Amino acid sequence: MSLIIASQLDADFNQGLSQHPIAPTLIDVAEDEPWAAAAQADLLLIRPSPSWRQPSIQRPPAWPGRLKWVYSASAGIDFYPQWLLDAPLVTCGRGVASDEIADYVIAAIYAHAKNLEAITARSRAQWVNVPLGRVSGTTIGIVGLGAIGQAVAKRGLALGAQVVGLRRTGAQSGISGLEHVGDIDTLVSRADHIIIAVPATPQTRHLFNAELLAKVKPGAHIINVARGSVIDQDALIQALDGEGGPGFATLDVTDPEPLPEGHPLYTHPRVRLTPHVSSNHTLVRHRLLDKVRDDISRFARGEAPSDIVDPARGY
Repeated sequence: MSLIIASQLDADFNQGLSQHPIAPTLIDVAEDEPWAAAAQADLLLIRPSPSWRQPSIQRPPAWPGRLKWVYSASAGIDFYPQWLLDAPLVTCGRGVASDEIADYVIAAIYAHAKNLEAITARSRAQWVNVPLGRVSGTTIGIVGLGAIGQAVAKRGLALGAQVVGLRRTGAQSGISGLEHVGDIDTLVSRADHIIIAVPATPQTRHLFNAELLAKVKPGAHIINVARGSVIDQDALIQALDGEGGPGFATLDVTDPEPLPEGHPLYTHPRVRLTPHVSSNHTLVRHRLLDKVRDDISRFARGEAPSDIVDPARGY
């Protein structure tokens, strides 16, 4: 079959796509209006660029044009306008960066538990016995057991932690040793490290609000690798400043991104803020290429590609 692909990705990536056995045709995408390629392409491959967040962006009159398929390079589709989901088929890059994000989570857990920088001796006077925190024997709670959550669970279990998880559907993950809990209140009350790995939807917006944060185990470490909107940031700051609430937060995502200059999360002593880098996306681009090429093969055979987005669920 012939396939015309309009891609927002870089030239090297597109070169790899052009070498697919079906020999697709690659066409350029206007960076300021990537959706305009719908008039010429069968497949629109997109990334979360600023153009999709223009305040004046409106649904194009002819959308989705001749498109058969929209493919988001990112796992989340909350960055894009709602009308994007009106394309006949929308898929995403779910799972491509799950190992990298899981490694970030484990690094954050160890950085908080051991904090080697804080106890590094730089003089004889600093040569003192300082008790370190533990990872083995602690409880890691995972909210969202998709590809990222499962990758975190496997690592946590290998490190000797107890791992509890919550899945929206209630389905079992099949990971030996992972304990499934029935509600989020139970999870946050038990976990020493709380990992947030759910998609951004209207249902998950401010899931971690003041009421839920009040139920968090005292001193717990909250790690958000999902989306900033899942946490009520004002409520988080109040909880961190109060007594008996969470003790620390590692945030790779915020709402908005980046935060405005002077926002208190930049300098809060109980917050580690990183600029949405946990996916390490430039170093896993080859995995995305393999995934897209495999999905193109499926599509050419008349089969469904992987990770189809459900418009009703929004992920």
